[in-house]
Amino acid sequence: MKLIVGLGNPGEKYRNNRHNIGQMAADALLSRNLPRNISVKKTNVFMNESGSEVKKLLGGLDSNNLYIIHDDLDIPLGAYKIQKGKGPKLHNGILSIENELGTPDFWRVRIGVDNRKGDSTPGEEYVLQDFTEEEKEELKEVINKVAQEILSL
Repeated sequence: MKLIVGLGNPGEKYRNNRHNIGQMAADALLSRNLPRNISVKKTNVFMNESGSEVKKLLGGLDSNNLYIIHDDLDIPLGAYKIQKGKGPKLHNGILSIENELGTPDFWRVRIGVDNRKGDSTPGEEYVLQDFTEEEKEELKEVINKVAQEILSL
């Protein structure tokens, strides 16, 4: 069994924020015919509190079968990386999960959201901004690629 969890913040206010790309990708996965051995969930807590909810969702499943989909400012918009035990050092959602699980040994599906191009907006403000319509179009392609790759793993 594999558990895939899309991170984000709850509520309509945050729905189109860069920080919610994990939930957007989870929605794309949920719209597909998934094999029985894959469960896709979305968090219902704020990003910084993700750890306790992910721990509950994981239950007795081994963390090696956990895939966390989240935003990453170290990766440009339109790109992604799937890595185990590696990720942004300053992502509070990931830090919360590591702390609750007591291990960094889970998969991170890191979707790039950085499109600042010289804009000096601090990261913690930037991720709470909505994607532009142009960015949303670019994201459809990367989310589709992410979904295909996750399902093929």
